[in-house]
Amino acid sequence: MRIGELDGQRVALWGWGSEGRAAHRAVRARLPHLPLTVICNESEAAQIAALDDRLVQASTQADGQALAEFEVIVKSPGISPYRGEVDYAATRGTRFTSGTALWFGERAHDGTMAHTICVTGTKGKSTTSALLAHLLRAAGRRTALAGNIGLPLLDLLDGQAEAWVIELSSYQTRDVAAVGARPQVAIVTNIHPEHLDWHGSQQRYVEDKLALVTQAAPRVAVLNAADPTLAALRLPESEIQWYGDARGWHLREDALYRGDDHVLDTTALPLPGRHNRSNLCAALTALDALGFDGAALARHAASFQPLPHRLQVLGERDGVTCVDDSISTTPMATLAALELYAGRDVAVLVGGHDRGLPWDAFAQAMRTHAPRVVVTMGQGVANQNGPRIHALLEPLARGGRFELCAATDLADALRHARKALPRGGVILLSPGAPSFGPYPNYIARGRHFAQLAGFDPDALGGIAGMGIA
Repeated sequence: MRIGELDGQRVALWGWGSEGRAAHRAVRARLPHLPLTVICNESEAAQIAALDDRLVQASTQADGQALAEFEVIVKSPGISPYRGEVDYAATRGTRFTSGTALWFGERAHDGTMAHTICVTGTKGKSTTSALLAHLLRAAGRRTALAGNIGLPLLDLLDGQAEAWVIELSSYQTRDVAAVGARPQVAIVTNIHPEHLDWHGSQQRYVEDKLALVTQAAPRVAVLNAADPTLAALRLPESEIQWYGDARGWHLREDALYRGDDHVLDTTALPLPGRHNRSNLCAALTALDALGFDGAALARHAASFQPLPHRLQVLGERDGVTCVDDSISTTPMATLAALELYAGRDVAVLVGGHDRGLPWDAFAQAMRTHAPRVVVTMGQGVANQNGPRIHALLEPLARGGRFELCAATDLADALRHARKALPRGGVILLSPGAPSFGPYPNYIARGRHFAQLAGFDPDALGGIAGMGIA
């Protein structure tokens, strides 16, 4: 669907976050005369009433009958299409689309998307996207970086770039195939359980995430050979280029190789952790697939600006180093963060919004690779998984493998960690869960951690390079 196809129809925008506001701006730019309804909450309704737009009205009704009043609804990514009210309206003729689908619909006139690279994966997609854009710009290409990384695609509706790097969450990957778009390259970094509350099951999460390569049929699929789910894929309509093993870009200890050719040592690169250096392998594989020489561009990774809240070292206070890994929203991400600090005295702060993800693998890892202290957060707070994690780890802690503390919130967790750690230790915020409840997003959680630890949150920085440059 293209924006012009909305003309003359009863249209609603569902959601008034960054994606909803971008959809409003894009529709207004193309169809200034089209009446719009924004489905939102009461506080957002007040914002909409203050807009200089007489043809937009707000509605706080989002039941199935209310949704069925519209012919087309542009839905924000965070709203699951598997909700009962969506099904109710769809069976009565309402068409649901998204900002992502509208952007691809505007540009994929014949299905092909030359110079477009889509990036997804449970973890690493933002770093991979930003790295790829950085390296493309180092190659002299005017490059767009947008999508789930923080800039809605519709804000670049009329933008001109020589290359498009688009990060997609599992909420957006089906939208590409839905409009018949076929990216030149699609990258999938890994697949682990995530967002089960939105998708409804792990199986559907995997299917939705993989739709970028199984349904959108990119010309080239760049896949992580070390991920068992990806390694088992067969994509007859796409060329597969692997990374993460001897067939392509891979790591041998700290050395970066392409096949049998040593390219550079990665120890000095601003990419903390082996998983981040694996993201570099993904980006370099994509560059090769686009016709560039990844080996010639790899050295420019040294000037990459790391993304905030991803194993970001804040500094030292009272003899203890504080590390912000607030982006960590799965137990596997927390284990990867702990791997980086193996051999140090670490207090890891875990727990957040409970989406039902299992922590059994994390508990199993604690039998042999436990940090000095584990602090679980959310004691006595509704919908927080800290108490569940604590109960799972308690038998191991009683055996003396590590110290286990229960905290009510982030400030309390920091107090426990400081009390338990010796000088020279590391306090690692790597919650393994979303921030929802106490915080609107991982950024707010990371900023609060920095403030509590005695650092200036405004010095953390943002994601560099978004937009077209």
